[in-house]
Amino acid sequence: MKNSRLKSIYNETFSGLKLFYRDTNLTDSLISNYKVGQIIHEKGFTDMSSLNGGLSGNCRYIIASAHAKDLSIFNPDSAKIGHFLLDTIAYFKVLDIQTIDDKTQIFLLNIPDNSLTLFKNSSSNLEEEITEEARDSFINKRNNLLIPELQTKDWKEKTKTPIGMDDTGEMFFDDSKIKIESPKRIEINMTKKTIEVNKKPWWKIW
Repeated sequence: MKNSRLKSIYNETFSGLKLFYRDTNLTDSLISNYKVGQIIHEKGFTDMSSLNGGLSGNCRYIIASAHAKDLSIFNPDSAKIGHFLLDTIAYFKVLDIQTIDDKTQIFLLNIPDNSLTLFKNSSSNLEEEITEEARDSFINKRNNLLIPELQTKDWKEKTKTPIGMDDTGEMFFDDSKIKIESPKRIEINMTKKTIEVNKKPWWKIW
């Protein structure tokens, strides 16, 4: 892949990246369907919150995305729950799965639908850095007080389903169909305006 193409994909993925949260209760069998490095596909809308409190279920999805829509623009009440939304047909790379006691965090990176082969066959310093941030968040905040605004029946209904699979555990996407190539590690130097590939890494969430 040409360097210019890599820059375009990484800019689309990481520029303006933010972290979002979605808590639910999942069975062990559903959680076990996720594997680090896996590419998954969600067919429905993905509701999530920018508010980060204690876990209100046994499973937290922490989702890194640069393309979430802020619904408070359309509904002022959405600001109270930090409501963001990803459109249907969203793809994610599973970056990390962490379990402490009876609680599990699954870290997903929202990726462009035209970059599945790249993200399946490569890793980057950016992925490693945001994974560390997600782990720290889970360790430090999993037992914090719950955010009352996220305990409503309506919000729990929006966020109860697993991401990337149906309620029986059938995945919406079979990432074994992605062509496997020699794994690559990509070093990325990111500034607020651009990304440089294969140079000294630097990264920050804005």
